[in-house]
Amino acid sequence: MKLVVEADGGSRGNPGPAGYGAVVLDAGARQVLGEVYDGLGTTTNNVAEYRGLIAGLRAARDLGATEVEARMDSKLVVEQMSGRWKIKHPPLQELADTARELAAGFDAVTFVWIPRKDNARADALANRAMDGESNPSLDPSGAVGPAPKPPADATASTDSAAAAAAWTGQTGSPTRLILLRHGQTELSVERRYSGHGDPELTELGQKQAAAAARALETRLSGQGVEPAVVLSSPLRRARQTAAAVAETTGADLEVRDRLIETDFGGWEGLTFTEARERDPELHGRWLGSADVEPPGGESFRAVGERVEAERARIVEEFAGRTVVLVSHVTPIKMLLRTALGAGDEVLYRMHLDLACLNIADFYPDGGASVRLVNETSYLDDLR
Repeated sequence: MKLVVEADGGSRGNPGPAGYGAVVLDAGARQVLGEVYDGLGTTTNNVAEYRGLIAGLRAARDLGATEVEARMDSKLVVEQMSGRWKIKHPPLQELADTARELAAGFDAVTFVWIPRKDNARADALANRAMDGESNPSLDPSGAVGPAPKPPADATASTDSAAAAAAWTGQTGSPTRLILLRHGQTELSVERRYSGHGDPELTELGQKQAAAAARALETRLSGQGVEPAVVLSSPLRRARQTAAAVAETTGADLEVRDRLIETDFGGWEGLTFTEARERDPELHGRWLGSADVEPPGGESFRAVGERVEAERARIVEEFAGRTVVLVSHVTPIKMLLRTALGAGDEVLYRMHLDLACLNIADFYPDGGASVRLVNETSYLDDLR
């Protein structure tokens, strides 16, 4: 018996709240024999599309189909399942393997691309799932059990974001900021204040940037996520690090002036000891108050205000998406402080290594969640 499956999936935010839908019809695609749809928490469009196909094939199998024509408006899934396109991301590979195992149980399965307007039935079900409705079984028999769980790596990070949001009461799909500090410079080797000065990366710094870029790409590809953009401070050490990330991930690179490091004024290029010996009273007050400025420089309070203005712009501009932000110690600390809802004291207690990764989610309702701080394990071979 030949049946037709129309399948779809979607994500509001990509990644964001997601769901799938599938309709099983007779061979002439006139009579609906069953419908399945369910939410997926927070994940990507591609994962949701594959989950819709898997659910549809399971439903067709349990309705007794021996042949299936699977129709989808996702050209990526149709081309990958037909073997014409390679599958780049491991999580999608696992989902494709599941779909192929199901397809092997039929005498024949064909995959057909259709325009979105012709996939309205499955699309409507996917949207019902994203709105919170659920029907993971065929009615009325319930022959098709709950939808299969995705591979652990496919939605580990994004599903955990959804779990965190549910636990804290946050709503909506977060904008994820992946915060990367630049690699080593000559001033960082000598542990000197490096603010608006513009040294280049050292040879080791370039290797650190490349290692961080590879680690970041592995993390994102494991989640089936592509960054919306790579944003960088205007200083060379950050731009060089950001360029490595952009080249590795394929994302566009944009410079944002408000992501620049603190202006240390007269202390630029000095060591901690040299600055303290030069201005002992001022240096002591500066260490105890975010409102105190270095001589001719910028207070941490001023840095926080400009960084917060940039954060608000980013969250609005890239709502619900993943953004890589390459900057310096102070701006990254400011962003983590905002996400933590912490006071100024955290600025003096938090340590961030060169080329470290940090992750914070910012929700449209104003909530936030810090997910990673000072990750540097990918630099172990460079030490």
